[in-house]
Amino acid sequence: MPPLFLYGTLRHPPLLAAVSGSDALSGVAATLADHTIAHAVGTDGVVQSFPLFAERPGAQALGLLIRPDAAARARLDAYERAFGYDTSSITVQTADGPVEAAIYLPQAALWRPGPKWSLADWVKTHGALTVETAGEVMALLPHTPPEAVRARYRMLEMRVSSRWRAQADPAPTTLRRQPSPGDVTIAARDAPYVRFFGVDEADLRFRRFDGTMSASVKRAAFVMSDAVTVLPYDPVRDTVLVIEQFRFGPMTRGAPNCWSLEPIAGRIDPHETPEQALRRETREEAGIELGALLPIAGYYPSPAAVSEFLYSYVGLADLEAGQGGLGGLESEAEDIRTHVIPFDRLMAVVDSGEVQNGPLLLSAFWLARHRDALRREHAPG
Repeated sequence: MPPLFLYGTLRHPPLLAAVSGSDALSGVAATLADHTIAHAVGTDGVVQSFPLFAERPGAQALGLLIRPDAAARARLDAYERAFGYDTSSITVQTADGPVEAAIYLPQAALWRPGPKWSLADWVKTHGALTVETAGEVMALLPHTPPEAVRARYRMLEMRVSSRWRAQADPAPTTLRRQPSPGDVTIAARDAPYVRFFGVDEADLRFRRFDGTMSASVKRAAFVMSDAVTVLPYDPVRDTVLVIEQFRFGPMTRGAPNCWSLEPIAGRIDPHETPEQALRRETREEAGIELGALLPIAGYYPSPAAVSEFLYSYVGLADLEAGQGGLGGLESEAEDIRTHVIPFDRLMAVVDSGEVQNGPLLLSAFWLARHRDALRREHAPG
């Protein structure tokens, strides 16, 4: 089996170890004349974070030549196939002379070369997230088709980002129990459904309140990433902005009306803070800019079976009654109608049962509690 010439992200030792399953892989420097390592650029013109190996007269591409064993090579091949890369033969130069090697290259015409790519810069901005996401990918690959992994990759990145936020949570315990190591043991874990969202199953035992361990139980969770919601509020005009859109969940339940009144909401992208995400979503869904952001709470809507964690806010804004229109991203098949209404009208549709969205109910009740103080603080003059 020929050695592998690595020119991109797999030259990062932690990523190479996570993908290959070996901490012992090392290599020697190798080069290829008249080639360069550039940012990949999609057909839509968007510059990607990962590199593309491309011909460029006069340039010299630097890489790493490694000789993995069969098991490590199989893992590396599977990881690259998940992103549409296959091996090709190439001759590279080493200190000991030319060497016939294999190189991972994407399908032709999938990407075009852009500006020069830097491994050091990539490590600073994407390294840690990619390494941990690679662990998620490798856990799926034995039983998940490459195209399914590819479709889920962005959600895997979001899941890792969500896990980091969860681990940074101060997790106060003034009323609930203080957990200790060994309070939960997992005997087996599976992912029976993997697409944009996923389902995790586990056979586990947990410590009961009397100190004993429970019998083994099977638990399943619908795996989602963290998200944000924001209710824009104008304390001078006493108006709020809510959105309306079709939702598949109520349809699946058999509801007679599947159009839902909601706050602005969206998933938190990797490398985003909750605040950055909600400002982006507000521009996309309603076309307005928010001022000060007032945190309501961070919470699990349904912790028994859903991993989603929401960050809810009220955002101060300039909202004229009757203002509204249509919005949303066409690329995501969003069809959103915005309503700017008096606060009293919001509470009327809450009381009538027309609002059936949990984050909007929570936001309305929070605003009802703080509204008078906000209006006094922002009164003209």
